[in-house]
Amino acid sequence: MFSQPRSTSSWFKYSIYLVGILLVAGGIWYATRPALPVVPLVKVERGVVEATVSNTRAGAVKACRRARLAPPAGGQIARLLVKKGQRVKANQVLLELWNHDLQAQQRLAQVQLGTAQMQSRQACVQADLADQEAERARQLKEHGFISNEAVEQKLAAAKVARGGCDAARSQIAQSQSRVAAAQAGLDRMVLRAPFAGIVAEISGELGEYATPSPPGIPTPPAIDLIDDHCLFVSAPIDEVDAANIKAGQVARITLDAIKGRSFAGRVRRVAPYVLEIEKQARTVEVEVDFVELPAAENLLVGYSADVEIVDASHASVLRIPTQALLSTQAMQESKRVLVYGAGGVLEERVVTTGLTNWEQTEITSGLQDGDLIVLAPDQAGVKAGVKIKPQTSKPAK
Repeated sequence: MFSQPRSTSSWFKYSIYLVGILLVAGGIWYATRPALPVVPLVKVERGVVEATVSNTRAGAVKACRRARLAPPAGGQIARLLVKKGQRVKANQVLLELWNHDLQAQQRLAQVQLGTAQMQSRQACVQADLADQEAERARQLKEHGFISNEAVEQKLAAAKVARGGCDAARSQIAQSQSRVAAAQAGLDRMVLRAPFAGIVAEISGELGEYATPSPPGIPTPPAIDLIDDHCLFVSAPIDEVDAANIKAGQVARITLDAIKGRSFAGRVRRVAPYVLEIEKQARTVEVEVDFVELPAAENLLVGYSADVEIVDASHASVLRIPTQALLSTQAMQESKRVLVYGAGGVLEERVVTTGLTNWEQTEITSGLQDGDLIVLAPDQAGVKAGVKIKPQTSKPAK
């Protein structure tokens, strides 16, 4: 009579044990379950996308005017009138070579010029007197006081005297030419600044011998002069991209020495030829002007620089970070992204792209404004069908 209640009590007790075991197992699983991967997401928004062209190798900041100067003639440096880093004005004397012999020649030429001028005045006075005597002789002949022969002698003497005057004047011209030649020789011994600028380098000291550079044989310049009021960037662009670059296009300049800043620029010149350097890519030299030179930073000639030239620009278009794209294996030219879908599950979606650069890519179809996509689809464990924990990132400006 009492076997049935005992059986029911045993079943109830075993059920309690089983529920307890399940609860403990569930708690252990919950505590040790793998956490959802935290994945950075970015919102699809509208903005500006630019197609840009960048240099293949580092460019350099250059001066619009830079002269590596040497005296026109060789000689010993007698006066060195500037120092490194000194600012000079246009036509200012930079150095002088020893020229005492040329100075003596110039003084001699000036003395000879003075002598020629005095002789010219004397000869011309005599010519004027001879002209007056010839005129009086002609008047006396009209009154019958002298013969024709005497008049002819006076006229001939006047012509001879006038010829002496003209010859003396020509001596003045010759003496002036000798003075000019002596001055030109002195000028060849003086080195002047062709423009206002700053002295970058000086090769030579007082007493040393300076020589001009012979044709085809480069020698160190006596003075390296830079006009640092006008600077630009010269950078090599791959020949494939050069066809799209035109003078006047907008550009951005970045400098290794000035971190975290870019400077507005504009293309000033595209070289009309391609550089062919052995073991290097074929490039075209492009020059970019600074729209405004940096005021707070010390911009030096020779700084490493990079340029980014804007080839095309689309405003107010859907855009995503370029790093969010993955190539679609089925269609080589198609692109795909991972979209944050319902329930936190990632979905793969094919998109069509427009303009693109290293940072931003235009989306023409496949996404909508406000969609959330994976910023780094190459993250381990991130793929379509995986549930994730979102980490929202701000879109790039």
